[in-house]
This record gives sequence, C-alpha cells and structure tokens, in this order.
Amino acid sequence: MEQITVYAFPVFLLLMLVEIGYGLAIGRNTYRLSDALASLSQGLLSQLVASVSMLFQIGLYALVWRHLALLPHAALWATPWGWLLAIVMFDFCDYWLHRVGHESAVFWAAHAVHHQSQHFNLSTALRQESTVAFLGWPFYLPMALLGVPPAQFALAGLIVLLYQFWIHTEHIGKLGWFDKVFSSPSNHRVHHAVNDQYLDKNYGGMLIIWDRLFGTFIEEDEAPVYGTRTPLNSWNPLWAVASGYAPLWQLARRAPRWQDKLKVWFKAPGWLPYGLGDNSPAFDLQRARKRYNPLLTRVAMLTALWQFVLQTVVAAAFLWQSDALSPLLLWGFVLLQLAGLVGLGRLLQRECSALHLLLLDALLLLLGIVVYYA
Repeated sequence: MEQITVYAFPVFLLLMLVEIGYGLAIGRNTYRLSDALASLSQGLLSQLVASVSMLFQIGLYALVWRHLALLPHAALWATPWGWLLAIVMFDFCDYWLHRVGHESAVFWAAHAVHHQSQHFNLSTALRQESTVAFLGWPFYLPMALLGVPPAQFALAGLIVLLYQFWIHTEHIGKLGWFDKVFSSPSNHRVHHAVNDQYLDKNYGGMLIIWDRLFGTFIEEDEAPVYGTRTPLNSWNPLWAVASGYAPLWQLARRAPRWQDKLKVWFKAPGWLPYGLGDNSPAFDLQRARKRYNPLLTRVAMLTALWQFVLQTVVAAAFLWQSDALSPLLLWGFVLLQLAGLVGLGRLLQRECSALHLLLLDALLLLLGIVVYYA
C-alpha cells in the first residue's frame, strides 16, 4: 500500500499543477502557497503516522478476520463482484465513521484536521487526518466478520480514498445525474462549508446515496465558505492535530460532575456540561470569510517550497522501504520528518528565518545519517 501511495505522489502533483494553471488562466486561482503547503504537510504527516501505527491501520482488522470471520476463504472475494462488494462495503462503513466524525466531539477533534483549510482545492484533498485510525478501526470490523481478506480491505479503502481526490475542486460544476448517485465536487463542496444549512451534510466518500438514504443530503445552492467555525489560524502541523483535543481536555477539567467529564468527549461538538456557560461569540459567516495569511518574502516562499519538496522526496524513499525498516529506524525517520514539518510551519508563520530552516535541515540530515548507520 505504501508503494502505491508513492506512485500516486507525482500524479497528485501533476493534477494540482493543472488545477493551478487552469485557475490562473480563467482568473480564478483557488490556491495560496502557505495554505497548500500546510495541507500537504498534513498529508505527509498522516502517511508517516500510518507507517508506525499498523496495528490500528490493519492489524486489529486482520486479527478479527483471522479468528472470527464467517466466510474468510469464500470464492466470492476473488471475483469482480467480490471486489465491487468490498468497495461498496468500505464506502458504507466509511459513511458512518465520517458521520460520527462530525457528531461526536472526540471524533471531530481527529477529523477536523481535514476541514481546517479555508480553501477548497486538490491540496485540501491531501490534508488527511493522522489520528482517526486510532478511533475509527471498529467501524470496519463488519467487513472482517463477513470475511473480506485484509489485503482486499486495504486496497478497497485505498480506492475509496483515491476517488475522493478529484472531488476537492471549485472548477467543476454540477454534473446532473452523477450528483444524485456519486460523491461529486458539488456535493463535497457542501460538506466542507461552514454555512448554516450545509453543516454536517454529504458525508459520502464515493457514493452519495448513503446521504440520501439516511437524511444527510443537501444540494449545493448558496456559495460555500470553507474551513472550521473556530478557525485554526496556524500553519503549525502539531497544533493542527492537537487543536481539537486541547479544548475538550480543558472542558473536561472544568466540568463539576465526573459523568460530564466523560460525556464531554462523546457528546456532539459544542456540548457543554451543566453549570458551564458558553462565552464564545456567535458564529459570523462574514468573519469566517477572512483568511489567515501571514505575508512572506520571496526568499521565504522559495525556501518553503524547497523544504517541502525535500521532505516529500525523503518521505517517498522512507515509505517505499518502510516495511523492511527496524522500529528504531521507523520512529527515527518519523521524528526527523516531523521536526522538518514543524520548521516549515514556523517559517510560514514568520517565526523563523529561511536561514534558520536551512540550518535545521542540515542538522536533520546529519541526525538522519547517524540514525541510519547506528
């Protein structure tokens, strides 16, 4: 799976360049450098975290399949119909995980990373969550119980995930009958919007029929405003991941009753325990249109691009051989890559200079050589 992902890297890059070129040609560019790099950094981070958390990615699924599957060796799974069924089943399970990701606070804390960008383009598609797998693995166990082999489960998931790449764009309008059956750019723009009528709608990854069946579908009408209702206002990759959990932890500490300290995590986002008032300002759609955008010098922008390209190449090489690496090397390279991504975020926020980031790169390169040959 990691090698398939590496093959997809240049395809993603080419399609993003096409989208940028088309946007510039028609005078409607939907990209901003800092935002795109922050989203792509989250994509890299999610792949790095996945490489050291295979127990949750597929290990627990394989364990259940091995010991509890009803039809683990059925001939069906090797047929085209079996593959189609596995993909549809994965999409159905993913709908419910996605829905819970909006309706339960701790799941939203994990999933919100994907929604933090205030832009909607192909780079947003790659802004993947790093911690959802730790919470979401039970949602796919019905597939294991029915007997879908682990490798087939993993590939079905990859197919559903790759499908969703192209629907993150503002340059494709409504598609008629296609919008009624499949997840499409129009349907998914609604899902990423913070407009009142669009909240918690259109969860389908590949098929939108689940939303139509379970009452969560709405058609795109008003122009969407993207992001989260509490803006992230940061390019720090670690804070992007932690920002959803920190308020829940603080709220749980403040809750006077022990049962509320637990409920905080599983109730709907925004739920408050008895006795705690809400002092946050009311949501203002006009205020949400204002985008976080620290200005950068040309040198800083070129350095940021160089940093991300360098880290992508290193990450691709790492993922290509990650299955053969020892745990020490796995964790060593993940931590070094994380340090580089944090440095990139600090540069984008003007918290360090281009020179400081290049010096950090040199130090990380030296540490990487030490870790590899240790």
